[in-house]
Amino acid sequence: MTNVVSIGLPKRPNLGQRQSALLQSFAQHRRATDDVFWLKENAEALNILATSGAALPPQGLDAYAAFYETLEERMRFFPQYYRFLLSICLDLEDLGMPGNTGQQLCDQVFKEGYVESELSDLQRAETGRLIARRGRRALDGALSDRLIEFISHAETFTLPNKKVSYELTHIVFYLSDYGARPLDLPKRAITSLEYAGLLAYLDQDLDLLSEVCVAMRFAGHAPSQIWEDWLETELHGFAIRPVPSAPAADAYHEYLVTNWWATLSGHPSFRGIQEPGSIEVIRRASERGPLRAMSELMYQLGAARTAKWSHMRALLEQALPPEHHTILIGA
Repeated sequence: MTNVVSIGLPKRPNLGQRQSALLQSFAQHRRATDDVFWLKENAEALNILATSGAALPPQGLDAYAAFYETLEERMRFFPQYYRFLLSICLDLEDLGMPGNTGQQLCDQVFKEGYVESELSDLQRAETGRLIARRGRRALDGALSDRLIEFISHAETFTLPNKKVSYELTHIVFYLSDYGARPLDLPKRAITSLEYAGLLAYLDQDLDLLSEVCVAMRFAGHAPSQIWEDWLETELHGFAIRPVPSAPAADAYHEYLVTNWWATLSGHPSFRGIQEPGSIEVIRRASERGPLRAMSELMYQLGAARTAKWSHMRALLEQALPPEHHTILIGA
């Protein structure tokens, strides 16, 4: 037994290498930089890494060097995309890209009154949060009060409405500066997050529930263990495969936000990517949740519908297929 034979197992990439490969794939291999979907994908990926403690190697941002040099010109020519461009610029610098372009762009956005040009309080809050990162004014008190008043109207979130649920999570993101600033929300705002999370869980909506759990953590509250156990299970259902060209649509956003939650909650994250290239993110098929079936049944009940849960629960348990029972009980 004097001879030792090496079997040459391939070395698995560490977290920083996986994150770097993901960014390089998004930056250079999925879409062209003049495609608005390139802006969307890369803004989301960079923001998630910048707000969850990236472990990038020194060369991790090299794929963005040429784009970074064009940011001032792009902002002048494409002001309609200023939030994407500014977010990408600030996140690149905060992740380690050398340069001061972010300060110049924030000054431009402030000087030209881009915040006031927005119709939506949500977009005003996003812009205010961005320029505050380089010393410009933070969110004004009146705007923050309106946002808190909106998310504290918990009844808004008792019915399935993905648009307002995502607005809820993003308001928490902006008010907390993505977890960097302590946030003491009214109890009813936390109840709103719980309602949105319950409906997302009943719908088995991985994307929305991941965002709700992240928002709850940023607000200083622990999400339901039942929700997070399901997120952890679904985290293993992603696969990344090479493709000749960028897919028209894939599960990239679910992958990003679920791994965002995983990083913040201490779970292994961004698994599945081995090396940069043109990639497609796929997710294993999962059971649909009972939310739609519950809604259809209750609508059909008509006058027999009641707010008394003990009565409705018995009807639902009889009518729903067995695979929905565990989800309903958990909810």
